[in-house]
Amino acid sequence: MSIWTRISAALSALATGEGLSVVFDRLRRSPDPERSVGFTIAIIALGAKMAKADGNVTRLEVQAFRRIFTIPPEEEANAARVFNLARQDVTGFDAYARNIAAMFRRHPDNRALFIDLIEGLFQVALADDELHDAEDAFLAHVARVFGLDEVCYRAIRARLVAGSDRDPFDLLGVAHDAPLDQIRIAWREAVKNSHPDIMIARGVPPEAVALATRRLIAINQAWDEISARHAA
Repeated sequence: MSIWTRISAALSALATGEGLSVVFDRLRRSPDPERSVGFTIAIIALGAKMAKADGNVTRLEVQAFRRIFTIPPEEEANAARVFNLARQDVTGFDAYARNIAAMFRRHPDNRALFIDLIEGLFQVALADDELHDAEDAFLAHVARVFGLDEVCYRAIRARLVAGSDRDPFDLLGVAHDAPLDQIRIAWREAVKNSHPDIMIARGVPPEAVALATRRLIAINQAWDEISARHAA
């Protein structure tokens, strides 16, 4: 039984008047594989809430979400139902984000997983080629819920948002007064984490792995700029 079949079954169990958050709350307490159903529902819900953050859910944002989070064409109807239920759900996005954080708090590589998720949500936000203030605030808040500090969030934002402040230190997530050896370590770690094989091993969808190309270019440019300053 596929995860989408189980999602459909979970949605069918909704009683009249119950919101999507009720389904997620039940599933997140269940053992695998039901917890994975709950996680998938929460991710779709978070994407729907994020797409709505600027007050207007566009067709481009919906298409970007389907592409980045790998929704098979034959399952788009089920995903669309979750997406629409999430938009109508009175439960705020903060609750979904906190539940996702709780589910993966003890995951051995949760920081990288949360960064991948934030980057995916950024792509949804940028589907219309603009990061609105409300979307920026939404993403910054979700990042904090996931335990990602402001330095990390600025690094993600700088890598992905065209025209943003592309401070090379922000891009690598290091302080301006950090020694070169520490910056080199941060650069190498960032390059390693952007390797397609590493990302796929974390469960990042193949479509989202393509984001690593832009990420790697920005990371390497930041290192070249910083190392050149130290050599001068």
